[in-house]
Amino acid sequence: VRTSLPISQQLPDQPPGILLLASPFFSSFVSSIMSASSASFLAMDSSSCNSYETIPISTIYLRSSRSDDGREAAATKQRKRRPRTKLPSPSANPSVLWLVALLALAAFHVIKLEIKSPLLRSALRGKIGRRVALDDKIYVPPSLDPVDRRKLSLDLGGGNCKWQPPTYQVPEGIDFHKTIIAGFPSGDKRMIFIQMEALTGWPAKDEWDFEYEGMTNHPFIKANYPHHEGIWGWGNAADQVVMMVRNIRRSMVEYHDILWDIGYATTWKDARINLGNLYSTAPPIEDFYLWRDERVIEECYWYGWFIDYWMEGGLMRDIFTHKVTTPEHWYMLMIPGGYSREELDYDLVVGDKEVSPSYDPHCSNGDVTDGCEPKAVISAEKLRDYSEGPAETTKIATALINDSRMGQYVIAPQTWDCIWEELIVNGKGIKTVANRPGFVESDYNFSAEMLEQMLVEQDRLIAKYGGADWNGKATADRVVELIVEHRALIQIELNEVNSGVRKLTDRDFLGPKERRRRLKLKRETERDDVLRRQVE
Repeated sequence: VRTSLPISQQLPDQPPGILLLASPFFSSFVSSIMSASSASFLAMDSSSCNSYETIPISTIYLRSSRSDDGREAAATKQRKRRPRTKLPSPSANPSVLWLVALLALAAFHVIKLEIKSPLLRSALRGKIGRRVALDDKIYVPPSLDPVDRRKLSLDLGGGNCKWQPPTYQVPEGIDFHKTIIAGFPSGDKRMIFIQMEALTGWPAKDEWDFEYEGMTNHPFIKANYPHHEGIWGWGNAADQVVMMVRNIRRSMVEYHDILWDIGYATTWKDARINLGNLYSTAPPIEDFYLWRDERVIEECYWYGWFIDYWMEGGLMRDIFTHKVTTPEHWYMLMIPGGYSREELDYDLVVGDKEVSPSYDPHCSNGDVTDGCEPKAVISAEKLRDYSEGPAETTKIATALINDSRMGQYVIAPQTWDCIWEELIVNGKGIKTVANRPGFVESDYNFSAEMLEQMLVEQDRLIAKYGGADWNGKATADRVVELIVEHRALIQIELNEVNSGVRKLTDRDFLGPKERRRRLKLKRETERDDVLRRQVE
């Protein structure tokens, strides 16, 4: 249910119609040379070269090619109310000749300047001599008054489109069906929310911005919660969840690189200062090694725990054992840097007591209207793939149209592939992880121990969500599908590391087991050297 402003054109073989030179350049030109109280367009009846009709701008109707008999009758009645008046003869008033000449010159420049416009090109390319029913629309839902109407990505008909940025000032009076884009820290949630922005014309907002800048009516919420990099900052504003799942190895690389972009900020204020640095350059590889040595093995546990939290609708689990835990223990886990891993040990805090399932109050108390379980699972890696990407955009759009409060803003389905192409192929919109120059992900090394830990976590998730308890659930099937693909890539890399095909240098993080093994090997080599010299 929506209103549209059709931009259409009728060409010479149709009944007498109106040719509108609707251009900002033309409008300003006419306004500057006419002294009347309200500017007008000149519209020429194609059946007569010597009769003209003056139409005030405020009353122009852009006629739809699908107008019905009633609309045509109303238009005829409107024309009858406006009797045509012949222009004075040029010989009677020389100034008229100058006016006509100036308008003709303006028309020539309008066509010359705008011939590259997608709308004019769609109207004029090879279609002269037959009716053109352009289906070009800017969707304007009825809930918006003229002041609040925003530019939506243009549907140019025939599956063609033109990307437009969203309206960043969101009116407070609109009742949206709002979506959380939840994902482990990395750059890929941005890839998803810019798709949503392009599909609907409305913007996303970060969870921390809700917390520190206050509540607004933004319909898309980017969230790292419950990861320690996130916060539930949006109160009870959300209606549904879409979860992003990315390859665990690649997530670790981009997680670090974003931290480096914002100067490893520990406060919202410091992070905001450095947001302009996002995706601008590649961090020094040594900085990645330092962070990786300290964090990556532990973050492997957080990765699987994050997926469990959303898939199970906020069920409280321990991060490291993945056992169902108590609220007391869970809240300890949720304090960033509050406790050491030893202090958080499950056996120490919970012990062998019987634990009943408990849920995050944000989920159990209805802070997300449709519940915390995701309605869709999206892969930003597939989104960037030139063969699978358009289907991923379709998944995103489908998640948005399941409620009319947001569905009314989603651009027509035949343009979804074009929206994907505009963002991914043509690079429209804000910067993303795909814009980062410098190192590629294969330049970053991980030890065999780290890769093994990633595989352990992936095997656990595959077994869990591929099991009988989740049988037939579309989101579980998608999680398994994606992680199976990710696992295959990590297994190949592990094989290359173990076989020596992929060389690890001394500066690479080797993990405690590998460090002990190499230290032992080094000592044995040194001992053999000493014995050999003694023999010599």
